[in-house]
Amino acid sequence: MKKALLLVCVLSISVVTTACINSFAVQELNNKAMSFMDQGNYEEAIERLKSSIDLDESVFESHYNLAVAYTKSEDYVNALEAYKKAITLNPDFPDSYYSLAVAEENIVADLNSGILTLDDNGTLKKSETADDNSEIKDVKLSDSTKTYADELLKDSIRNYNEYLVRNQNAEDVEEVETHIKDLELKINNTLTEE
Repeated sequence: MKKALLLVCVLSISVVTTACINSFAVQELNNKAMSFMDQGNYEEAIERLKSSIDLDESVFESHYNLAVAYTKSEDYVNALEAYKKAITLNPDFPDSYYSLAVAEENIVADLNSGILTLDDNGTLKKSETADDNSEIKDVKLSDSTKTYADELLKDSIRNYNEYLVRNQNAEDVEEVETHIKDLELKINNTLTEE
């Protein structure tokens, strides 16, 4: 009986120690990622944050910071998924909704300029003709891409509204409300053009 109790104690200490080490490693990876972001090295930041998530996928800050790093590197498709995961982990953080809405709008802009395309399976992909030196141009969107873009804009409106609900004392309330109205007009104009 004493040996069994000793074994349980040793295993418990081992589990607690491992959890503490993982927590410390996650924090260190997040700190290093923030340092890389401050330097403008988003790819290194993304790699650190992915490693942090591999160690503990339940840490909100890792997912939110990963989304921010993707946003700063203009990878809005991956940012979108990371913001959604961050919201799942902490639905009360208003900036997640605002940032998600911005990412959704940027995806629409990338679709309209030809940087992104929507394939037949509904998957967003970087256009084969898009490169860093090309000028932004308006492209002819398929009906399914137009529908997808409109849904993204509607979702961005919902996310801006959620930001305002969760952050009623925000300094940018009027600015966000005006932006929401502009998006609603944009969607209505798109629908009347068809």
